[in-house]
Amino acid sequence: MDLRVFTEPQQGASYDDLLRVARAAEDGGFDAFFRSDHYLVMGDGDGLPGPTDAWVTLAGLARETSRIRLGTLVSSSTFRLPGLLAIAVAQVDAMSGGRVELGLGTGWYDAEHQAYGIPFPQLSERFDRLEEQLTVITGLWRTPVGERFSHPGRCWPVADSPALPKPVQQPHPPVIIGGHGRTRTPALAARFAAEYNIPFPDSVSGAGRQFDRIRAACAAFDRDAETLRLSAALVVCCGRTDADIARRAAAIGRQVDELREHGLAGTPAEIVDRIGEFAAIGASRIYLQVLDLTDLDHLDVLAADVLPAV
Repeated sequence: MDLRVFTEPQQGASYDDLLRVARAAEDGGFDAFFRSDHYLVMGDGDGLPGPTDAWVTLAGLARETSRIRLGTLVSSSTFRLPGLLAIAVAQVDAMSGGRVELGLGTGWYDAEHQAYGIPFPQLSERFDRLEEQLTVITGLWRTPVGERFSHPGRCWPVADSPALPKPVQQPHPPVIIGGHGRTRTPALAARFAAEYNIPFPDSVSGAGRQFDRIRAACAAFDRDAETLRLSAALVVCCGRTDADIARRAAAIGRQVDELREHGLAGTPAEIVDRIGEFAAIGASRIYLQVLDLTDLDHLDVLAADVLPAV
C-alpha cells in the first residue's frame, strides 16, 4: 500500500509551510506529496496569508526535493487552458526529473470562481470541457517529436501544434481522475487515467461500489481493470494516546468519533486496520489528508508507526 501526504493549502499556508511538509514527507519515506488546487478558503477561516498556485508551488518543490512524487488532487479544468497546462506540467516534470502526476477534474467550488473571476459553467458543460481537455493534453504529450498535433474540438480546437515540450515520463505523466460521479467519471477514468481516486468516501462499502463502477467502465472500453490503480483520499488524525488523538482532532475542528467513521482516526494500529479495509476492496494507495500543516510530529508518528505496517 502506497501512502501519500495530501494537503489543503487554501486553508492558510505559505510556500515555506508547504516546503516544510513536503520535506518532512520525503524524509519520512512517504511515496508522494500532493496538494489541492483551490484559490479560496473553505469554512470560517481567514485563509491567511492567501492562496498559492498549485503548479507554481510544485515547480518550486520540484527543485527542493529529490525523491518524492508531486501532484495535484485535483486541478480544476476551469482554471487553465489545456495547451498551457500541458506545457506547465511537462516543464515541472522536467524540473523534478520525472516525478510529477496530474490530477484533473471538472471543478466544483463556485465561490472561488466568483472570487477570482473564473468562468464556471454548468456541470454538464464542465464535464464536456474536461473530456476535451484530457484529449488535448494527452494528445499533445503523445505526439512524437517532429510531428504535429491537431484537434477539431468544440471548446479548444488545436491546429498544427508542434506539441512541445515533451515530459520526461513517457508516454506522459500519470493522469489521475477523481470524484463520485457514477457515469461520466468512471468513463473518463477508464479512457484517460492511470489512477482513479475516490475522495472522502462516506464508508468503505460505498467506496467499494464506486470501484465496481470503475471496473465496469474499464470493461466497457475493453481495458484491463488491473491497469487502473484505485485509491482513496481520507482525512487522517493519528496519535499514540487518546489525548494526542483528541488534541489533533480539535486542532482541525473535527470530532474524533466522526473522523473514526468517515476518515482515518485513532492509534496507529487502528489506522492500519482501517487502511486494510480499503485494501480489501482493491485500493492500493491512500492519500492521507493532513490538515494541520504546523504539526510535523503528526507526520513523524505516521512515518514511524503506520507506514512500515502497510
